Amino acid sequence: MSRPLRVIFAGTPVFAAESLAALLASRHDVVAVYTQPDRPAGRGRRLTPSPVKALAQEHGLPVFQPSSLKAPEVQAELAGLEADIMVVVAYGLILPRAVLEIPPLGCLNVHASLLPRWRGAAPIQRAIEAGDQESGVTIMQMDAGLDTGDMLLVRRTPIAATTTGGELHDTLATLGGQALVEALDALTGPGFDATPQTEAGVTYAAKLSKAEAELDFRRPAVELAARIRAFNPWPVAWCALGGDRLRLLMARAASPDPGEAPMPPGTLRDHGPDALRIACGEAGDQLLEVTRAQLPGGKPLAVSELLRARAERLAPGTRLGYTDEEATP
Repeated sequence: MSRPLRVIFAGTPVFAAESLAALLASRHDVVAVYTQPDRPAGRGRRLTPSPVKALAQEHGLPVFQPSSLKAPEVQAELAGLEADIMVVVAYGLILPRAVLEIPPLGCLNVHASLLPRWRGAAPIQRAIEAGDQESGVTIMQMDAGLDTGDMLLVRRTPIAATTTGGELHDTLATLGGQALVEALDALTGPGFDATPQTEAGVTYAAKLSKAEAELDFRRPAVELAARIRAFNPWPVAWCALGGDRLRLLMARAASPDPGEAPMPPGTLRDHGPDALRIACGEAGDQLLEVTRAQLPGGKPLAVSELLRARAERLAPGTRLGYTDEEATP
C-alpha cells in the first residue's frame, strides 16, 4: 500500500495531542478523531474539551466522544469511516476486540515506555521514580491485553539525574509523534517485522494518586529524590511543615559531611548555598538536598530565593513531615 493511509485517531490529553499534530503534518489523512467526553475543569467547573478535541476542531476534523466503544451502534459508526488503521494514544477507553478488528491494518498504540517495562497507566513517572537510566516510546500493534501487543518501532531517550516527570513527558510526546509518523510511513512501504514482547522484564506502572505524594523521610535519599522529580508537576511531592504543606519540586541525594551525626529523619540540617539539607533514611544518617520548593501561598522558587524570603519558616532544626505537635519532643 503506497498511498497515504486513512487514519482514525483516538486520544485525549496533551501527550496525545502531540501525536495528532505530527500526524496532521504528515501525508496521511486523519478521517476522524475519537476522544473522551468533555469534563468539568477550572474553578467554575465548566465542561472543557480535551486537548485532542481542541486541536481536532481547529483543523475541522469530525470528533466523536462516546462514553464507551462497546455499543454495536458505536462500532458500526466507526466501521463506516472506512479507515485503514486506527491510532490510539492515551485515549482512556478500552478498545473491545470487535473494534480492534475493524480497520484492515488494525490498531496502533503509542506507549510512553520501553515495553515490556512499564505497561500500564503512568509509565513516565514510574520510570523516573524507579531510577531508570532511559525511557522511550514503543509503537505497538494493539491486542486484547494491557500493552501486550507486538512491537513495531522503539525510540529511546536518556533520563538524566535532574529529569522531572514533566520534562520526560514533553520529550516523549514529541518523540512519540515522530515515531508514529515513521511507523505509518513504513506500513505504506515494506512494513515491519513485528517483535513479540517477552515476559522477562515485565513491570506495571500503577496510576498515580495524590495520597502517595506525601514523603516519608525514613526512606532512602535516592528514593526520595527520584520520587520528587517523578511527581513534578503532578501530583507534586510534599511534606508537613508545622500546620502547612511544603511542596518539594527538585532534589538530589547527597553525602553528609564527614563527622555529621545522624539526626531524626525529616530534620533540617544547616542549609547549603542552594539547598535544604534534610536528614533521611531509617537511621537519619542519609542526606536529601532539596533545591526547589514552594511554601503555601507562594510561588515555586529556587531554595536560595526561598531562604532569602522566608528563612524563618525553614530554620535549621525544624522537623519536616510533622505537625507542630508531632515535632515537639
